[in-house]
Amino acid sequence: MVGKKKIALILCSLLAVTSLVACGKKEEAKKKIGITQIVAHPALDSARKGFLDALKEKGYEDGKNITVDYQNAQGDISTANTIAQGFVSDKKDLILAIATPTAQAAYNSTKDIPIVFTAVTDPVDAGLVKDVKKPGTNVTGTSDYVSIGDQIKYLKKILPNAKTVGVIYNTSEANSMVQVKTLKEEAAKVGLTVKEAGVTSVNDIDQSLNSILGSIDVLYTPTDNTIASSYDLVGKRCLEKKVPIFGAESAVVEKGGLVTAGIDYYELGKQAGYKAADILGGKKPQDIEVGYLTDLKVTINTDAAKKLGITIPDDILKDAEKVTGGVN
Repeated sequence: MVGKKKIALILCSLLAVTSLVACGKKEEAKKKIGITQIVAHPALDSARKGFLDALKEKGYEDGKNITVDYQNAQGDISTANTIAQGFVSDKKDLILAIATPTAQAAYNSTKDIPIVFTAVTDPVDAGLVKDVKKPGTNVTGTSDYVSIGDQIKYLKKILPNAKTVGVIYNTSEANSMVQVKTLKEEAAKVGLTVKEAGVTSVNDIDQSLNSILGSIDVLYTPTDNTIASSYDLVGKRCLEKKVPIFGAESAVVEKGGLVTAGIDYYELGKQAGYKAADILGGKKPQDIEVGYLTDLKVTINTDAAKKLGITIPDDILKDAEKVTGGVN
């Protein structure tokens, strides 16, 4: 007959084993999230922060019930492909792809793992979704598309005498090609001529800028990742030539650009985070509508306006966010 002490010891051992197994299962239950970002710059960094803050708000926190693996492609497409393939091999439960090239790399690598994108201008043209209302793929997210027509209206109010708009962009970025095409269409409606300066890498920017700065009245910078990573250079060159910059997002204004009528990338990332939380909760990305932000945020660099001798109309200035800096 087994003694009471032996029974107690056996029960304690079983409880200990059960606790260890339970802890192991809890650890295994953590969802693995891979974040792939094409390059580091303020807009994309803000989107990433918004994404993580939204997940935390919905109860998903790194180190508790999710593990986050963040990797940056440093502007290199082949690196973006390698990162995406690594996420697939590691069997991530969800991938956040920040910007079009990384979203395309992720989608080319898997049709099974849910992918949430942010800072993608045209997800249909990029081949990521079939329709923005009902994606129909393992991909959904939030687009940074901004009405260029509305931006042109702001530009004309601030610079009524402008006749030629320059635009610098990476010719290999699908989102930039879409924006330049729309810019030409909208500019033509108000009698503006567009002069393009295409680049293939950051090494081309200085020369391309110099080729157009003497013949344009204003430079438009789209949401282009290559150009965004060199805003310091772009801002410096334009101020030297007394050419104002009208940007599609606010980071360029902080580097000496004059004005932007763009979106809040933190909020854009946050909306993507809410979609990711829905997916982690059981929803399918193919059924989740792509999100857009409709409110334009106007930001003006008052130092740049002063240096360029430009007076901002009162009706725009009173509602705009004012920043300084980037002006030497």
